[in-house]
This record gives sequence, structure tokens and C-alpha cells, in this order.
Amino acid sequence: MTARASRPRRPSARGGRRGRRRVLVALVYLVSAAAAAFGVSLAAPSITTAVDGVRYPVAADDVASARAALPKLAVKGRAPQTGYDRGLFGQPWQDVDHNGCDTRNDILKRDLSEPTFKPGTGGCLVLSGTLADPYSGHDIKFKRGVDTSSAVQIDHVVALDDAWQKGAQGWTPAVRESFANDPANLLAVDGPLNMAKGAGDAATWLPPHKPFRCLYVIRQVQVKAAYGLWVTAAERDAMARELGKCEIGN
Repeated sequence: MTARASRPRRPSARGGRRGRRRVLVALVYLVSAAAAAFGVSLAAPSITTAVDGVRYPVAADDVASARAALPKLAVKGRAPQTGYDRGLFGQPWQDVDHNGCDTRNDILKRDLSEPTFKPGTGGCLVLSGTLADPYSGHDIKFKRGVDTSSAVQIDHVVALDDAWQKGAQGWTPAVRESFANDPANLLAVDGPLNMAKGAGDAATWLPPHKPFRCLYVIRQVQVKAAYGLWVTAAERDAMARELGKCEIGN
């Protein structure tokens, strides 16, 4: 694991708005192949919550939907972590949608503003761009390289290890691979914050950037409902608290 790059600067008003708009709009166009296998289609929340003049809009229907879905999630303790291995979710970053690009580059292309690409890769291999990071609230410059790529990482909003302990052990390898590559459960984020999150659920970790927490929890509820994953009692209570704080916007 490489050392963290210098602290990213606060976003400018124009650049911050443009970058965040890319993140938010991207969440509206998510494909959930594995959720479809469960007969469920994920509908991304339309994201209002103010910070530095920038808003993450959260539609009333999205909040209401998450609040209605949360009590329907099974509540159990964590299953043993025994046997967990990243490889059980398939080789990292498959081209599951067969567009010629692996999932990591798909998400970088979706979430970065002004991305550049390696020539000859058909617009797949992302070389650089700017991330309006939803977890920290800062802009992060992404530059592909041995010492720089880890500044931006792709987070599983519902962590793979958390999923393993809450139902994924019973899935087929194909469903686990689809889950690990599902854009509905993936975000480009600050690398060190992703590492700090680890396998944390809503009871143990939430984005430090508080204006994004409502959307984050809505996404976790949607993913867990779609895949039939359960929650712990502490996790359910933490989710309910955050959903109760959501600022509804137009």
C-alpha cells in the first residue's frame, strides 16, 4: 500500500459543482445485473444537502423508499468471517457488461471529471481526471501510476467482507462476482478513507463528509434489499438515524 498523496485542496465553486454533478448524475444510470437475478431493479436516489453552496439533492421518494425498505431487512448477528477471501467474489474488476473495459476503469470514467485515456485502449484505460470525492468533500487529482493510483480507489458501498458475513456465503460464485462488479454498489472515493472504512457497516463507519451520509445510507439499504443481505441491530439503528436526518430537496 502506497503512502497517501498530499492533502487535496478544497474544491472551487465551479469545479466542485461540476465534479459533484458527475457523481450524482452517474448514480441515476446504474446497472445491477446481480440484482436482476433476484428479480429486483435498483433505482438510484436522485440526490439536496448543502455544503459550500453545493447541494446533494435527496428526493422525498428516495428517502421514503429507503425508510420503508429498512424495516423489511432481516436483522441478525454477523456470521463468522471464517473462510472469507476476496477471490471468492471473482477476479477483481471483470468486464461483466462486456463493453471492453474492466469495472474499475468504467467507474473511474463515470465518476471523474475531465478524464483522459491511454491511446489505443478504446477509451477504457483512464490516465487522469479529477474526483469530487463524496466521502471527504475535497477534490482529488487522479493520475495513474505506481505511486499515485491509490489516491483514488473504488469502494464497495456495501463492503464485500460485510456482505460475506451477512448472507453472501450462501450465494453462487456467479452472483458474488456480479455483486463485486455491480456499478450500483461502487463509487470512486478517497483512497485512504476507503482503506479506513475496511469492512465497516453503517454502525461502525460513515463518510466523514456528513452531507453525503443520507445518500450513502440510502444506497446501502437499496443494495442490501436487492441482494437479500441482512443487517445487525446496531447497523439498522444507525441507518434509521441517518435516514431521519435527510434533508429533502427539490
